[in-house]
Amino acid sequence: MFETSFKKIDQILHTDSGSATELDYVEQTSWILFLKYLDDLDETKKAEAALAGKKYNYILQGQYRWDTWAAPKTNDGKIDHQKAPDGDDLNDFVNGKLFPYLKKFRSEEPNTIEYKIGEIFHELKNKITSGYKLREILNIVDGLHFQRYEEKHELSHLYEDKIKNMGNAGRNGGEYYTPRPLIKTIVKVVAPTLGETIYDGACGSAGFLAESFNYLTENQAKLSSAQMVTLQNKTFYGKEIKSLAYIIGVMNMILHGVEAPNIRHMDTLAQNINDIQEKDRYNVILANPPFGAGIGREIQQNFPIKTGETAFLFLQHFIKILKAGGRAGVIIKNTFLSNTDNASMSLRKLLLENCNLYTVLDLPGGVFAGAGVKTVVLFFEKPARTTEAVQSGGGKATKKVWYYQLNLGRNLGKGNPLNEADLAEFVKLQKTKADSENSWSVDVSGVDQETFDLSVKNPNKKDEAVLREPKEIIAEMQKLDTEIKSSVMGIQKLL
Repeated sequence: MFETSFKKIDQILHTDSGSATELDYVEQTSWILFLKYLDDLDETKKAEAALAGKKYNYILQGQYRWDTWAAPKTNDGKIDHQKAPDGDDLNDFVNGKLFPYLKKFRSEEPNTIEYKIGEIFHELKNKITSGYKLREILNIVDGLHFQRYEEKHELSHLYEDKIKNMGNAGRNGGEYYTPRPLIKTIVKVVAPTLGETIYDGACGSAGFLAESFNYLTENQAKLSSAQMVTLQNKTFYGKEIKSLAYIIGVMNMILHGVEAPNIRHMDTLAQNINDIQEKDRYNVILANPPFGAGIGREIQQNFPIKTGETAFLFLQHFIKILKAGGRAGVIIKNTFLSNTDNASMSLRKLLLENCNLYTVLDLPGGVFAGAGVKTVVLFFEKPARTTEAVQSGGGKATKKVWYYQLNLGRNLGKGNPLNEADLAEFVKLQKTKADSENSWSVDVSGVDQETFDLSVKNPNKKDEAVLREPKEIIAEMQKLDTEIKSSVMGIQKLL
């Protein structure tokens, strides 16, 4: 039923001039689903209050509640078409009254459902130009419910599919989607436990947080009331700068069962990392920060290692905000391991000396559809601060790095994506850091102490040519260039 409903909504949006891509479909579906969710939440809370003999105050005022404007009902429970606004009347109400009212909730406390309402609708607008098409969608969504676990579970899977499709829709949609098998594997390796705080400072559609919720609930017996409160309010934390990604992330967490996700709509990199205090730190960090250069100098001033590369600034933020004894799994471009610019070398030094980089997962090209970059996953932990370590000034936390190179023997792409079975050997071997055809360990004492080069060089692949150093390649290119010039001059003399 839910899948059919989602397809019908997409078909309607496809025929409306205001929605052009999968990104628009997800955005417009999201705000309508969110308001229906609020209505179901209100009804659940009202029933709980009645059982406790208490009065319940609705989140929204009467005229803005779902059953007043979106789906007023007749006595037999069907939509009352005499009272339900349609066409221009519906669009006038949504654009002129509903959205301005919902934006005002932004003044509430950040970690409340009211604040989420204000943030979601602050920069969002209704792109559905036809009030008649909007009415059709509202009628379909009214048939969806968020009250039972089974309903939320099915809806969450369908919503994930929509996010995945959006990730392949062109524009900047791919920023929001990290392949689910990779997320599951990273979560499994880092293995968060109930009671730990989990953070993603570039959370996008909240894939890491949602999968962590699944991991914690699927690996537990029946949770107590206190444990559920911890999961709801004190476990998952995220930040996201882009409005659409923020909306999708909040909606994704809600569908997974977190009522008021602790996701903030803000620029993570705008915070000076020297201002991070112990109370701001997290036990577990899981993230796929955006790649790309172009970060301005005013933002770079917030970091000790100045660089225009977004992901490098995020990595500094993650190292700083990770609690002592905490663990992290972070995706980053594989060139981070070998770049010879000052920022890259300084950042590798910082990571090795402040954390225990215990595993590097080297991924093949094609993992991220259309991205055109190769990536690695850095698994590291921040050693607990002992009195002895503080007195001695620390020292290198990383002694040995275990590498795993994912060699699949096939090309990855949209029609042939990464799956969990592809990563099964990695998950198994990383538990003991065993050597194999695809895995090996590197002693950090043998790493160049000037460049801190951590390049992936598999010593067990005898049939592969060893990758040469950049200096060697450049020297050969210069030699060939000289030979070509000499040949051209010789030909010119003959002519």
